[in-house]
Amino acid sequence: MSDTLSEREQSVLAAVIHMYIETAEPTGSRTIAKRFPLGISAATIRNTMSDLEDRGYLFHPHTSAGRIPTDRAYRVYVDRLIRRDPPDPEDRDTLRRELAGDAAGAIEGILHKAAQVLGVLTQELGVAVAPSIDNAVLERLELLSVASDRLLMVLVMRGGLARTIFVELPSQLPPQAIDSVSLVLNERLSGLTLREIRTTLGDRLRDSASGPATSELLNVFIEEAEQLFDPPATSDVVLGSAQPLAEQPEFSSTARMRTLLELTERPDMLRTALQRRGQSGITVTIGGENRDARLSSFTIVTSAYRRGPLSGVIGVMGPTRMPYRKVLALVGHASRLVEELVG
Repeated sequence: MSDTLSEREQSVLAAVIHMYIETAEPTGSRTIAKRFPLGISAATIRNTMSDLEDRGYLFHPHTSAGRIPTDRAYRVYVDRLIRRDPPDPEDRDTLRRELAGDAAGAIEGILHKAAQVLGVLTQELGVAVAPSIDNAVLERLELLSVASDRLLMVLVMRGGLARTIFVELPSQLPPQAIDSVSLVLNERLSGLTLREIRTTLGDRLRDSASGPATSELLNVFIEEAEQLFDPPATSDVVLGSAQPLAEQPEFSSTARMRTLLELTERPDMLRTALQRRGQSGITVTIGGENRDARLSSFTIVTSAYRRGPLSGVIGVMGPTRMPYRKVLALVGHASRLVEELVG
């Protein structure tokens, strides 16, 4: 099936998509003729729409209705028919103002705020994936005693990421030994990535003990380096509010609403789909292009953000009927803001 469309077919297809995005209702040729100055008659528009239907770009939801776009139509629309404009100045200012309020916080806070604001501005579900910290650089390490046989280790990474891990102790150790080990770990590990720490910890801590208690605690770190400095197997998925989506007509049916609730309650459903989207620029998967059949009625629009060794994605998901021009502009701008604020 050829993707080559004439100028007339492109104009009619774009008009149908614009109307459906705006109204969520099937569109007829008379409506297109009245609403859009295409310079052709309603009869010609009707024939063109029939041809587009035969080629898989439009379909009738039922026999007496107008036509609505298919996933194939949205793909052509995104790739060829819409202009890639910058976001509306008011939306751009809102994004910057809201995200800048969290600029001094950790990256997780910035991502949560970005997902929330994107959802409000686009009326979709804001989504993000926090970066994996395996290649993040350790800025400092803190050891806090929480019980006689347990420490809390706090790893603070450059860029604002933090991770906490409980460290089990073989016996009660004096506070001086904990302070001494904390000093040694910071001196010898700061500036390294978690991967470097995990694979070279034994060599880096050799001959660093200054007493039996200190030696005992350092041995705990050496023996358990694989577990203590191993980042989570999967990055965290960040979701904004689902309320904007729930109010859209696509989710008036119980089945669609159940799918939406499942997505928000089980973010692992989204994790695999989002983690594949690490390439630069904006990525758009529409309906059946999503590998998971449960996402076949959704479009996911994301853009990768990167700062040094940290990388992740941010964007929105919603029904295939979404305002693509606005969404693409805002998602791209949001990813650039996140990169700037993480830096």
